[in-house]
Amino acid sequence: MGDRKISIAIDGPAGAGKSTIAKIISKKLGILYLDTGAMYRAVALKAINENIDTLDKEKLSKLVENIDIEIVYANDEQKIFLDGKDVSSLIRTPEVSIGASNVATIPDVRIKMVELQRKIASENSVVMDGRDIGSYVLPDAEVKIFLNADVRERAKRRYLEEKAKNTKDITFEEVLKDIEYRDKNDSSRSFAPLTKALDAIEVDTTNMSVDEVVNTILGHVKNYG
Repeated sequence: MGDRKISIAIDGPAGAGKSTIAKIISKKLGILYLDTGAMYRAVALKAINENIDTLDKEKLSKLVENIDIEIVYANDEQKIFLDGKDVSSLIRTPEVSIGASNVATIPDVRIKMVELQRKIASENSVVMDGRDIGSYVLPDAEVKIFLNADVRERAKRRYLEEKAKNTKDITFEEVLKDIEYRDKNDSSRSFAPLTKALDAIEVDTTNMSVDEVVNTILGHVKNYG
């Protein structure tokens, strides 16, 4: 990208392939990748560890007042530190996934996370993925992409990911139910819901390979440059 700074926003529902695609794009372009979802997962993990309901607005508002979330890049990989501890692997459980979707509905939590996300984007060229990056977090991003896919295809992808990790026995139906819950939760929240920005380019990944999606997005980035 040379000396020209660029922000690439990739939004979409759970299982659409945002993180996978964003990581590849960041490596190909040599710019930072920021997994915003991991930040909400860290908040959810802290709430769960402190026995706080992830829908308790009052307690969560207080929780994030002094929360310490640090993003560290090492060996081309993003690590999430919560209160000084590497929790990168601990935030990838189904329980934390649901919790992250819940805490993301709390305005004070989102304001705190967005503040950090915008600061990082103001200092670096970034690829940022989430639910409302193009519509709310980075409304002036140079390239905005909205990834989508059939809900069963998204559930299938997430199911295969979980099976590969061997974290616990889980059924496809459980994953599908989780995805449907998160879709409804993310789209219906009153503050910064999951939505496609008016100037975003929608890419349906249902029948596309990872390479096809990456090349499509890189084509739009090239058009910008």
